[in-house]
Amino acid sequence: MNKISGIDVTFSALKWDTNFFKVSCAKVVLRKPVSEDTWNELKKKFADYQFVSIENRNSEPKNAQLIGKDTHAFLADVNIQLSKKVSRKSSLLENIQIYQALEYNEEVLELGKFHFYKFIEDPELAKRGGEQVYRQWMINSFGKKDKYYALFFNEKNRIDGFLLFSFRDSLCLIELIAVSGASSNRGIGSNLINAVEFKAYQDHCDEIQVGTQVRNHIAINFYHKVGFKQTGCHQIYHLWQLSKKGDQEAI
Repeated sequence: MNKISGIDVTFSALKWDTNFFKVSCAKVVLRKPVSEDTWNELKKKFADYQFVSIENRNSEPKNAQLIGKDTHAFLADVNIQLSKKVSRKSSLLENIQIYQALEYNEEVLELGKFHFYKFIEDPELAKRGGEQVYRQWMINSFGKKDKYYALFFNEKNRIDGFLLFSFRDSLCLIELIAVSGASSNRGIGSNLINAVEFKAYQDHCDEIQVGTQVRNHIAINFYHKVGFKQTGCHQIYHLWQLSKKGDQEAI
């Protein structure tokens, strides 16, 4: 069985990651303190994969102790979750356009040079092409009807910033945001957030959510500035078992 689903925990194979990193990958999400029986079942599943990402929601101490005691996983990231209630006060500026299923755009890709890469801070992911993950993420989003881009155009009709977002039920999810280095501190990021909130209101969404790394103080301060509040702090552990062949059925 490659998937475990429940209120407190989910475990699933990661097909895209497996194909990209060339090792068998899986992810477990621990939403509450896990029972001894559930933890023992998870440990058996860990043995089937060469790489497991373990997300400990809200940095639950009991789960952190189990991970440290029973595995050699290391703390690779702390993910800060933020949210903002959608307001009808937002507006869409003339120089911002929102596109659904945006076609491949090299100008947008060139803007996607991010300073914080959780995929290169883990050396094993870094040597397997981790620096290309966000670029591939963007490429995979082009032409998809469930993906939206808000683009900021300057006076020369060049793209100075973008925000990639999607919807899930009554939530609007910010996936990636980037602004040209030459155009920083000009309010472009704030205007992009306003545009997304405008679209979210039109689509009857109640809330906008985003996640970022705890070390990315610039991003955290930016989201607070534009009205977001912190709602979660999740530990991300990486468990490597490269001596194992992995569960090939997961590929």
